[in-house]
Amino acid sequence: MAHAPVDPAALLNFATAVYAGQGVPEPDARLIADTLVQADLWGHQSHGVLRLGWYLDRLRNKVMNAVTQPEFVVDAGGLAVIDGHDGVGHVLTRLAAEEAIKRAKVHGIAAVGVRMSNHFGTCMYYTLMGARAGCVMMLTSNGGPAMAPWGGRKKIVGTNPWSIAAPAGRHAPFVVDMANTGVARGKIYLARNKREPIPEGWAIAADGAPTTDPQAAIDGIILPMAGHKGYAIAAMVDMMSGVLTGSGFLSAVHSPYKTAEKSNCGHFMMAVNIEAMQPLAEFNARMEEFIAEIKSVPLAQGYEEVFYPGEMEARNDARNRRQGIEFPDDTITDLKRIAGETGLQALLPLD
Repeated sequence: MAHAPVDPAALLNFATAVYAGQGVPEPDARLIADTLVQADLWGHQSHGVLRLGWYLDRLRNKVMNAVTQPEFVVDAGGLAVIDGHDGVGHVLTRLAAEEAIKRAKVHGIAAVGVRMSNHFGTCMYYTLMGARAGCVMMLTSNGGPAMAPWGGRKKIVGTNPWSIAAPAGRHAPFVVDMANTGVARGKIYLARNKREPIPEGWAIAADGAPTTDPQAAIDGIILPMAGHKGYAIAAMVDMMSGVLTGSGFLSAVHSPYKTAEKSNCGHFMMAVNIEAMQPLAEFNARMEEFIAEIKSVPLAQGYEEVFYPGEMEARNDARNRRQGIEFPDDTITDLKRIAGETGLQALLPLD
């Protein structure tokens, strides 16, 4: 069934009201909602309002505290560690980003670890904060078991995403955001919502056989990108996000899909103040040259344009803000379910 595109501003207000109704302070509720709607605007529906109910259930089950109370357990100039005490991951990660930027402006470089947090949406939401402030920003985070160590067949390693962002002069920021599995697990949930098969090579079923069934993939093991290299990068991210920060790691971390279990996840944020290395105007000019060379290469067969990392998301954002966001049937159904459960039908911007 075809649905009219959804107005992102109205969707933001609806999602904010959902979380505020669970005791989340209004500014924090709006932050969670904004990360979801922004992901949809970027074209990453795997991390958009598809997840609205997952975070809601985590609040209802009290494994994510509605009121976030961060504690600085290390505060050492260019270095800090925040204990999130099971607060809202989005709130904690925004705080870490703000602290990393502030400290980098003083010290040139800064690192902030977060322990005992929760899932926070897309990494690039936060690294772009650094890019807009004249920093190169890096963020890593660990997650619940999704893939097996290379050569094994028990999943104990998370998809463990990471992101790096930088300003790019007259262009939209350069930003990389990826999981270390061949695909983010949320994309498999999205395929299930769209009732579409997944490509072979994304996952194996619980019995070890290749599968194109999204549910069998969810119940089975997601495969790493680039074979053993993807596994190694995921393990590195877990070391930085979990072991180094003092948070959970490997099988001690639980995914946001496990809505009755505490997450125990950790994050590692690092910011480099560009002005401490070279004038920002010079860096921006160099980034424009960098992007121009990337986009100038001859096209491979079947391609119409070469994109630099972050360019497609910026274009999607502009288009979806003009035209509205289109969602698959199952996502629309879930939004209506949540509206009914919370008594917020009047705020849900659906036809």
